[in-house]
Amino acid sequence: MNEVNAHVVRLAQSFDAWRAAARDLIARGVPPADVAWQSLPGDGDLFSSTPDATDTSAPPLRLPRPLVELLEAAACFNVHDRWAFLYQVLWRWQQGQHDVLSPADADGARLHAMAKAVHREEHDMHAYVRFRERSEAEGAPRFVAWYEPVHEVLPQVARHFARRMGSISWMIATPAASMLWDGQTLHAGPALLRGAAEIDDAGEALWLTYYRSIFNPARVNADLLHSHIPSRFWKNLPEGAIVPAMLSGAANGERRTGQTATVGQRSGATMIPISAERAQPARDAPTTLDQCRRCELWQHATQAVSGVGPHTARIMLVGEQPGDQEDLAGLPFVGPAGALLEQALREAGVARDSVYVTNAVKHFKWEPRGKRRLLKTPAQREILACHGWLEEEIERVQPQVIVALGSTALKSILQDGAASMTPLLGTPVQHDGRSVVSVYHPAYVLRALDEASRRQAYRVIVEGLRQASALLQDEHYRVVAGTSRSSSRRA
Repeated sequence: MNEVNAHVVRLAQSFDAWRAAARDLIARGVPPADVAWQSLPGDGDLFSSTPDATDTSAPPLRLPRPLVELLEAAACFNVHDRWAFLYQVLWRWQQGQHDVLSPADADGARLHAMAKAVHREEHDMHAYVRFRERSEAEGAPRFVAWYEPVHEVLPQVARHFARRMGSISWMIATPAASMLWDGQTLHAGPALLRGAAEIDDAGEALWLTYYRSIFNPARVNADLLHSHIPSRFWKNLPEGAIVPAMLSGAANGERRTGQTATVGQRSGATMIPISAERAQPARDAPTTLDQCRRCELWQHATQAVSGVGPHTARIMLVGEQPGDQEDLAGLPFVGPAGALLEQALREAGVARDSVYVTNAVKHFKWEPRGKRRLLKTPAQREILACHGWLEEEIERVQPQVIVALGSTALKSILQDGAASMTPLLGTPVQHDGRSVVSVYHPAYVLRALDEASRRQAYRVIVEGLRQASALLQDEHYRVVAGTSRSSSRRA
């Protein structure tokens, strides 16, 4: 134990090490405020199973099984303050504050959200890990997979595949570590690959040929395809390399002509010729935002509202949707919420003309209230319908940091309808190679019931904007949380 400024400092690189240290601290009555948990790069990780030098002879704690399971799961949540937060939960329980286990409690809600995100990551990894076969001449392992997990779930997932794949040797590699199964025993190791491109698979060409053969351009539904398999997984799937070209072909005419031969040349006594143009009705995809009819919001909006700002902006701000004034002006954040946002930008030291500002949903969704049009929260299907336009803006601008202004923006950016903003406030996440900072929407500040709540919510926005600016200056600062990027980095 080191002491710095009268604070107790513990090094925790694994759940076992944290548990040993936590037992000792609880036994000595050290409150969370007096503990500074430090996880130093290269000093171990969650794959370690042996406690470090912090282990003591402190008596074990009597904890209910649900709490232990939540703590173990949350320990895999890749966020910089996890050890401090887990100790705070443990301390509160030992102090008799058993409501910390309830989702209705603030700490309890975050604990449950962290555990849920970890379990979801395990499920995704079970579904989207793709093993590639190596030649027998290369020896073991016979199968190798590359995956970029958001959270530290590799050991749990490896045990799952060990049970499923019997005595066949395999390895799962990630940016942070690897797990090798020799047919009998699991072995944890460091990162051994830099990407899926380093894996050769002679059978992959056969799989891609089969995938092309079952692809029907006349029946394709791109939105449904991406809703079943989120975009972050496509990069490392073998078929991910050919799907964009096939979707493009379907949108550019193959949808109408793909089944012409079978429709127009049916066997029988009479042949009925059918031209390609008339085989199916044309379904032209919108080429501009104003032409978009992917949902029904356009019917009651004045116009679509796209983003504004420099196309070289390093920071992108994403709100929920246009409001009444934005709908009339055709510009984002020009109303009261926009004025508050500009004030927060000035206070955070971020130039307004240096950022790109847009919304997750491009049409104003409202309901009448007397003579006024009151904003109504978009449904998940409307968020999904607009996501393609947001992805297009991100691809064009290529920001390094995205600030999610509110829950709707966060769900759209992460492509996770279950994403919760509360556990991510103040905690940047890594998604698709970019940092994502979550803050309240300025409209939330304006709707706050009292001055104290308004002040606190506004402070969150200012600090989030400062954090976004700081992330640009520190390339080594990486924090991952919720349902985000497939790469794992620690702060």
